[in-house]
Amino acid sequence: MSPHKHSPQHHSARLRSHQPSGGALIDAQGREIPITEGMIQKACRLLDKTWVAAPRQPPADERRTDD
Repeated sequence: MSPHKHSPQHHSARLRSHQPSGGALIDAQGREIPITEGMIQKACRLLDKTWVAAPRQPPADERRTDD
């Protein structure tokens, strides 16, 4: 296989990314927009980039109470 040709697996994965996943969004005009695997992957990449861990809190038995 030459380095310029795509493998069948790569081609089918690209096609799959544009096929609907079974869900849909409703836009401002009320149109249904199918959610594709590519849309889900893009959203996951964005979450990976912007995710921030919550601040750690001490265990419940170490927290002070003002009784």
